[in-house]
Amino acid sequence: VQLVESGGGLVQPGGSLRLSCAASGFTFSSYWMYWVRQAPGKGLEWVSGIHEGGGTTTHGDPVKGRFTISRDNAKNTLYLQMNSLKPDDTALYYCKAIINNGGAYFNYWGKGTQVTVSS
Repeated sequence: VQLVESGGGLVQPGGSLRLSCAASGFTFSSYWMYWVRQAPGKGLEWVSGIHEGGGTTTHGDPVKGRFTISRDNAKNTLYLQMNSLKPDDTALYYCKAIINNGGAYFNYWGKGTQVTVSS
């Protein structure tokens, strides 16, 4: 299993970024996928999740109305469109999958992509 995030960077408050996560090594279209972030000096915070087919999405309260999770199962890629960014959104953003492997479920993480919101 490999998850590779990209698209992070430095953006001014109010700006936008689109994160991507390229997945391989498992049947991407069979699993919910998630974005999780970790701000400097803080714990992990769940951001968004999306159903296997993409028809159901969920977002944490801090990002509702500003972030949109989506996926392209043909490209094995997960996305996070982030609009109206705030300094509090500064964090390392991880792509996460919970995959059934031999009858047990395991968490798989990418290495993360840094998002910094600052003027």
